[in-house]
Amino acid sequence: MIGVLALQGAFVEHVSIYGGLHVKTKLVRLPEHLDDIDGLLLPGGESTAISLLARRWGLIEPIRAWINSGKPIWGTCAGMILLANKLTGKMKEGQEIFGGLDATVYRNYFGSQLGSFSAELESTLEGHDHTKYKAVFIRAPAIVQHGPSLEILATVRPKRTSKEAESEAELHDAIVAARQNNILVTSFHPELTHDTCWHEYFLHMVFAATTSQ
Repeated sequence: MIGVLALQGAFVEHVSIYGGLHVKTKLVRLPEHLDDIDGLLLPGGESTAISLLARRWGLIEPIRAWINSGKPIWGTCAGMILLANKLTGKMKEGQEIFGGLDATVYRNYFGSQLGSFSAELESTLEGHDHTKYKAVFIRAPAIVQHGPSLEILATVRPKRTSKEAESEAELHDAIVAARQNNILVTSFHPELTHDTCWHEYFLHMVFAATTSQ
């Protein structure tokens, strides 16, 4: 069973996609909702609001424990921000994050809501022709630095110029999907397309984890 964090954001869309794949889901709003699920999905939304609500409902430490235990977790857009060990870019002071991903994530890397766009991915995801996959980016983050254990799954060419970039790294292809052991992150919104390959990829992660126990 896949648990979908349902504090704020696009959790309904993820539930709908997994329903179409005949996969059981459970809305996670309290710590006890983590007890009988096999994988946890953190949806896109407002990362600051999600972290504040997670603190209010006592989910910060349980989700950190979930991550540290090696159980599968997938963060999309805001979820990527919350799973990073370090953030850069504009942010509110004191935002809590779950951490776990050995990476620095740049919030709103591609700009504001007006800068939302779709793009074809350059991806190493197995079993799918991503030359035909268009990802939807909405105030999306990107990974700008990472450790050696991170596996890059998809990149996209940024639209920044040398004058707009704050570092040389921002002029190269932006990392928009990656995996580190039990942690999967995507800066785009797979729930807003009809292509279910990323949801299926996470299912494979969950299946592999449960069968190895």
